[in-house]
Amino acid sequence: MSRSAGKKRKKRVRSGKLRIADHWNAISIIASSQVNPLKAVAEFVENSIDARAKQIVIMRGKSRGEFYLKISDDGDGIPRDEQGLPDFRRVATHICDSIKRQFKSEGAKGIQGEFGIGLLSFWTVGQNLYLTCCGADGNPYKMTMAKDSPDFTVSKKRILLPFKGTDLMIHPLLPGLRSLTGEKIQRYLSSELRDRIRETKVTVKVIDRTSRKEFIVVPRQFTGRLLHDLEPAETAQGDIYLEIYLSDPGTVNQVGLYRRGTRVLPSITEIDQFEKEPWTAGYLQGVVDAPFLTLTPGTRHGIIRDDHFDVFCRAMVPVENHLQQIIEEQRRAEEERSSRQILRRVRRALKEAFLRLPKEEYDWFDIHNGKPQKKSGSLFSSGSMGGGSLDDNGRKNENSGAVAELDDEGEGQKEFFEFAGPLFSALISPKSSVVPVDQHKKYRVVCRDRSRRTVWDNLVYQWEITDGEGQLRGDDGESVVFIAPAEPCLTSLRVIVRQGDTECRDEALITVTDSLVEQSSKGREARKGLPGYTYRRAPGEMWRSRFEMEKNVIVINNGHRDFVYAGKKKSRKLRYISRLFCKELVLHNFPGLQTGELLERMIELSLYTEEHLK
Repeated sequence: MSRSAGKKRKKRVRSGKLRIADHWNAISIIASSQVNPLKAVAEFVENSIDARAKQIVIMRGKSRGEFYLKISDDGDGIPRDEQGLPDFRRVATHICDSIKRQFKSEGAKGIQGEFGIGLLSFWTVGQNLYLTCCGADGNPYKMTMAKDSPDFTVSKKRILLPFKGTDLMIHPLLPGLRSLTGEKIQRYLSSELRDRIRETKVTVKVIDRTSRKEFIVVPRQFTGRLLHDLEPAETAQGDIYLEIYLSDPGTVNQVGLYRRGTRVLPSITEIDQFEKEPWTAGYLQGVVDAPFLTLTPGTRHGIIRDDHFDVFCRAMVPVENHLQQIIEEQRRAEEERSSRQILRRVRRALKEAFLRLPKEEYDWFDIHNGKPQKKSGSLFSSGSMGGGSLDDNGRKNENSGAVAELDDEGEGQKEFFEFAGPLFSALISPKSSVVPVDQHKKYRVVCRDRSRRTVWDNLVYQWEITDGEGQLRGDDGESVVFIAPAEPCLTSLRVIVRQGDTECRDEALITVTDSLVEQSSKGREARKGLPGYTYRRAPGEMWRSRFEMEKNVIVINNGHRDFVYAGKKKSRKLRYISRLFCKELVLHNFPGLQTGELLERMIELSLYTEEHLK
């Protein structure tokens, strides 16, 4: 044959149609494709809802030593044949050709099934299925099917009274379903069929005879704030229903994907196209219902990525952008609220530390000069301080203001719960101090109840020196004046406070010295209150914090790897910011000290501060 003749020869094209070689093998594959027994139970309940049932009862119990599951409804029952009998034969011989598809073509609304394979999912639940329904003659008829068997039987059943609806019973249940309790069924159906139950107003009751409990399936209620202004793009296939709630962040928050009121996926993030923020942020709960999506027929637990799915993804883009803006606003609000709480707790802890540390060394701020005057301003601004009172020797009372600020931060008339309770603790302020020889210093005891409110009423004080030298003046009041001896020494000061039968004690250590080094903080410009803090994101830089003296604000690098690590846990973040405060305060107020001495000061201040971080 010549080459030209070979080129002219046409290729033969063979065509044909796909067909099933082994029908029983295909049925077995379809019946075993449903892997979730709870999903199979939901399929049976949906069949009852499609039959316009108003009452559905799911019963779990034991018969002849084996567990069973029974679903009864008062719906229309199995469609009847020409003789008025339940058409069980069509149900058993028209697999993959549901009669519901015919009903939909005739205009029926609210019907979910369409594949004709839902009944076969009993293979994942139990061994035998018994389906009972009455015919037009009032007599009940029963169809029996068995797992792994191609046969079915239809027989007449004897009962005393005819009933309306359908009874479906699976017995015995598979050995691995002993934990399929009534409570689990109730929880699953409340989410799986949430909108179908709510729209049809059907009553679904679960009776667990094994545990002797009854449950009513109530459509799941979401928590948080309902977002009203979400508008998905319109599609030619139909409208997308959105019911989304903004909640506190948590791993349990999920947005489920539904179709016509039935849940398809517990979380929309199971779809690759939606595995991103805002859906993965953990702030959202709710429902996205797209009635035009195409489900995978075998499990009805997945979406076919066809043209309808592409339309759905494009319609959700503006919704995602809007939700992302809302979440960003929520995050900023949470960050501000968290910063307020952290600042308040760090300041309180520092004030507690200053009460216990030597005032001569840690008197950096005007927190000892009286009660602060609150003033409006930015979140992290520090309030100004007023003047203090005079002590018995005509000098300024430097401790009363600290206690006032520490214990009386509120203003206005007290509520009932703000009044102090019984005496619980006593604290000498300052806890540790240095006094020159032949000089005197005033000490005060702070009495509190269990809730750390200051106690004033019905208190009896007793001051005494338990060790060392010195004298006390006015040893039976809230405050006492210590007169140092002429020689250096260590003196232990103790106070005993009684309120009725309650007694509290505390001790302070006084260092009496013949020379007192001028602290670097002395002689400076007017002191400010405890600083606030703010954030500056600098992920590529190694500095953790900086103290801006002019603004009296500590700037924290929230892009530093240590801050990112600390921010994953609230308590760790609080300790981290507290240590940054200690670092900046020590560096700022001890500029002349060597590195080792600065570290010693920081450890000292951190120790007393972190003890009161609550």
